[in-house]
Amino acid sequence: MTESPVPSAADCPVLWPVATRWEDNDHYGHVNNVTYYSYFDTAVNGWLMQSTGLDIRTLPAIGVVAETSCRFLSQLSFPDDLQVGIAVERLGNTSIVYALSIFRVDGDDLTPAAAGRFVHVYVDAETRRPTPVPAEIRAVVEALGQ
Repeated sequence: MTESPVPSAADCPVLWPVATRWEDNDHYGHVNNVTYYSYFDTAVNGWLMQSTGLDIRTLPAIGVVAETSCRFLSQLSFPDDLQVGIAVERLGNTSIVYALSIFRVDGDDLTPAAAGRFVHVYVDAETRRPTPVPAEIRAVVEALGQ
């Protein structure tokens, strides 16, 4: 298996701030691995809501997570300040694949802490059947480029 390169903030069209919380630390004094996924989720959905100006929870189509992965690069702990890098790997008819990175803010530097991906599949909010990515979301994702 070929190892992916370490992410760079320069490769991320969007950097979304996320603060660690006291409760994120586990018994070993670092952010528990499952919490990284919540940082991804918070960043993507926060960015979508801010960039579209919509409450995405009220759209007739919702993005559900169909796949997610994370490669851990360095330890995080409270009270680290973070930036989550958001890029688009692929925009399909009913899905979006995000390439995501977590960076620890070290003064003026951003230190890579994790690299991951998130697949949102859009489904009808009532029937839960696949449906096209809403036009408002497609527009902001297309603006990021692929």
